[in-house]
Amino acid sequence: MEGEHVNNVVWALEWFRGIFLRRDAIPLVIVIDRDSKLMNAMKNVFHEATNLLCRFYIDKNVKAKCKILVGQKNAWDYVMEAWRSLMNCLSEQEFDDCPMKFEITCLTWPMFVDYVKQTWLIPHMQRFVKVWMNKVMHLGNTTTNRYKNCKSILVLITTHQ
Repeated sequence: MEGEHVNNVVWALEWFRGIFLRRDAIPLVIVIDRDSKLMNAMKNVFHEATNLLCRFYIDKNVKAKCKILVGQKNAWDYVMEAWRSLMNCLSEQEFDDCPMKFEITCLTWPMFVDYVKQTWLIPHMQRFVKVWMNKVMHLGNTTTNRYKNCKSILVLITTHQ
């Protein structure tokens, strides 16, 4: 539905909800790509569900930006390891230290740090960092990547009984 208006996305999700889901089987967790129209529509249609973001595509986007903003090819793995450590924090206490460690690691590349903070951490950290993702029952589903040719596909998991 690329290029569609939010109203069209809401309409499609409402039909999806009505046709494929029984009233007592609404998903508790949905994993999607970061598509603003889909995210907004999800809030309206599946307001009971926790909306998680696909970790695979976040990592892919951050890696692409890393290659552009971190000019030293030999530093890419080092920078991405710092990024993944940040994504994989398992406790809020651990997460308190991770952003500072990430910033220190990436001190030479402030534009990359700003990209990560402004695009991912500030608006979405509770939708992809493990400490918050693990507070909901996602049954290990943290990516939409198993559907390689589909963008913004929904992964519906754990339902009300």
